[in-house]
Amino acid sequence: MKALASYLNDHLAGAVAALELLGHLIATHKGQPLEEFFVDLRRDVEADVDVLRKLIGTMRARESVLRKTVAWIAEKFASSKFTAAGEEIGGLGLLQALETLALGIRGKQLLWRALAASGWPALQNVDLAQLEARAVEQQDRVEAKRLDVVRQAFRST
Repeated sequence: MKALASYLNDHLAGAVAALELLGHLIATHKGQPLEEFFVDLRRDVEADVDVLRKLIGTMRARESVLRKTVAWIAEKFASSKFTAAGEEIGGLGLLQALETLALGIRGKQLLWRALAASGWPALQNVDLAQLEARAVEQQDRVEAKRLDVVRQAFRST
């Protein structure tokens, strides 16, 4: 069970970084159409974090403060890079931020699939298929937005 607790904590740390990045993007795009997109995505990630926290609690394990702190710091460096590259529509930084989110969401989809295959009895009341489907839906939304940004970012090149 130690390996499973570690695995869940790794994903929780990634979700913490995603929430920080989304908070940054929401503030950056305040009052613009992208704000609502990022607010909706953050709400989904928060729901997934709640599931992860419950699963960690079910194991009677602790959330890893170290992992979450490292993820928080890494996100601050990434946000600085995205800001410098340009976070406006068509900016390379926004494209990179969306790709970072897409990678994290893919990882989350794989988490739910791995848990479904694990046979862990505590998961019998967790709808992992629905969680995986929600991750796929999030990927689709982020990918559509990413492609919009790509078209604008590379239009003039």
